[in-house]
Amino acid sequence: MAKALLARFGDNLGIPRPGNSHDPAQIRTELLSGLTVALALVPEAVAFAFVAGVAPLVGLYAAFIVGLITALFGGRPGMISGATGALAVVMVSLVAQHGVEYLFATVVLMGLIQIVVGIMRWGKFIRLVPHPVMLGFVNGLAIVIFLAQLGQFKIPGTTEVSGHGVGGGEWLSGMALYTMLALVALTMAVIWLLPRLTTVIPAPLAGIGITAILVILFGIDVPLVGDMASIQGGLPEFHIPSVPLTWETLQIILPYAVILAAIGLIESLLTLNLVGEIVGERGGASRECVAQGAANTVTGFFGGMGGCAMIGQSMINVKSGGRMRLSGISAALFLLCFILFAAPLIEMIPLAALVGVMFMVVIGTFAWNSLRILRKVPLIDAFVIVLVTGVTVAYDLATAVVVGVIVSALAYAWQNATRIRAETDTTPDSKVYRIQGPLFFGSAEGFAELFDVQNDPERVVVDFANSRVADQSALTAIEALAAKYNAAGKRIELRHLSRDCHRLLKRAGQLVTDSDDDPDYGVAVDYSVRTGQLGAGH
Repeated sequence: MAKALLARFGDNLGIPRPGNSHDPAQIRTELLSGLTVALALVPEAVAFAFVAGVAPLVGLYAAFIVGLITALFGGRPGMISGATGALAVVMVSLVAQHGVEYLFATVVLMGLIQIVVGIMRWGKFIRLVPHPVMLGFVNGLAIVIFLAQLGQFKIPGTTEVSGHGVGGGEWLSGMALYTMLALVALTMAVIWLLPRLTTVIPAPLAGIGITAILVILFGIDVPLVGDMASIQGGLPEFHIPSVPLTWETLQIILPYAVILAAIGLIESLLTLNLVGEIVGERGGASRECVAQGAANTVTGFFGGMGGCAMIGQSMINVKSGGRMRLSGISAALFLLCFILFAAPLIEMIPLAALVGVMFMVVIGTFAWNSLRILRKVPLIDAFVIVLVTGVTVAYDLATAVVVGVIVSALAYAWQNATRIRAETDTTPDSKVYRIQGPLFFGSAEGFAELFDVQNDPERVVVDFANSRVADQSALTAIEALAAKYNAAGKRIELRHLSRDCHRLLKRAGQLVTDSDDDPDYGVAVDYSVRTGQLGAGH
C-alpha cells in the first residue's frame, strides 16, 4: 500500500528503527511512549464524551478498556485504540433520544457484530480499498484532527453540545489567544528540534513537559485540562445496561450498532495497514476485528462509550518509538492511574501543549505528496482523493471510504467495458472473431455490437483466448448471440471457454465449445438464476 506514502510517515515523524524487545532501552522507550499517548488521550476522551453527550468518565473508561484489550490481543503492536470522534458523532442522537443506558447496550451489540466479522474473516476485504481512497482517508482524517483542536481555542465552559457535536462557544481573544498560540508553537518547536539532539525522551512528552513547567512556574493564565472537566474517578464497575430485553429495544439499538461497528472496523483496519507498513508487519485484520469487538463488548458492560483505532494517537506512539504491545498496554494503565491517583496533576497540563502535539500529528499524517501528484495521476484517481477527503470531513470516515470504493469500482468497470473489441479473420466459408478484453456486465452490450450476423458466412468461430467470461451477464450475452445466429440458420462455435462456461451454457448441444486448451476459471453467477434461466447447473 504505497510505500512512498508510508515512508513519508516515518520521515516526518522521526521514527527510529525497531530495537530489541528485551533491550532495557527499548522497554524504557515503550513506557515513555505509552505515557505520552496517555497524556494525549485525556483531552481527546473528554472532548469525545462531550460530543456524544455523556459524562467525561464514560469516555475515559472507554479509552482505558478499549486501549488495554486491543493492545493485548489486537492485530498490530503499536496501534492505539480508544474513544473516537467518528463514533461519538453517531452516538449523540442515540443518547439524546433514549439515554446513556441504550448507548451501553448498543456498544455491547456493536462489539458482538465486530467479533462475528472477525470470526468470518471479512476483515480481508479491506484490501479492496484503492490507494487513492487511502490518500483521501489520511488527508481527511488529518483535517478532522486539526478541526477538532480548534475547540481548544475557545473559553472553557462556553461550548454547547448539539446533534452535530460540540458547537458554539466564545473564542479566546487578545493576550489569552496570543499566549495560547505561543505555547502551541513552543510545543511544536520542541517536538521538531529535540529528535535532532537526542532520542532518549520522546519528543512529544518533552514538549508537553516543558510547556507545562513554564505555565506552572510563571503562573501563565491559559486553559488547562482541568478546565474541560474533572477526570477524577474510581475503577470502572461491571454494569448490565438497564434496558428492557424486548424486540423494540433491538429495533432501536441495532441500526446504531451496525453503523458503529462498520465505522469502527473501517477506521481500525485502515490504521492497521498504515501502522503495519511502518513496523514492518502484515496481516492481522481478522484478529484486529475480534479484538475490537471483544473490547467494545467489555466496555459496554463497564460503562464505556466504545471506541476503535485512533490514527492520531497511533502516530504519536510510533513517533515516540513504540513498537511493542507494551506501549499500548502502558498507555491504558497510565490513563487509569491518572483517573485514580493523578487527576489533580494531569488537570494542571495546559491544553496548548496537547494541541501542539496534535498539530504535529496533523502535519505528519497529511499526505502532502498527494497535492503534488494530483496533476500526474489519472483524473478519476485525483477526483477520488479529493472526494474521499471532502466526505471524511463533511460526514464520516465509513461513508467516505464506501463512496470512494464505489466510485473507483464504477470507474474501473467503465474503463474495462470500453476495452472489449474483436479481431477478425475471414475465409470463403467461415469467419473467426478473436475477442479482446473482459466480457462482463459492463461490456456485454459492446460485445453484441461486434458481430455482423446477417452478413457473416455459414460458420462463425468466436475465440475467447484473449478474453475472460466474468459473470452471468456475459453468459447471457453469449446465449443471446448464439440465438441470433441460430435464427439466421448459421452455425456458431465457441473456443477457449472455461469448463464452468461449458456447464452453464444453455445451448451446449448446439454450440461447439470444447477445446483441448480451454482455460479453467470460475464464473460469477447467481445460482438461483443459473438454474432457472440457463437451464444448466453443476
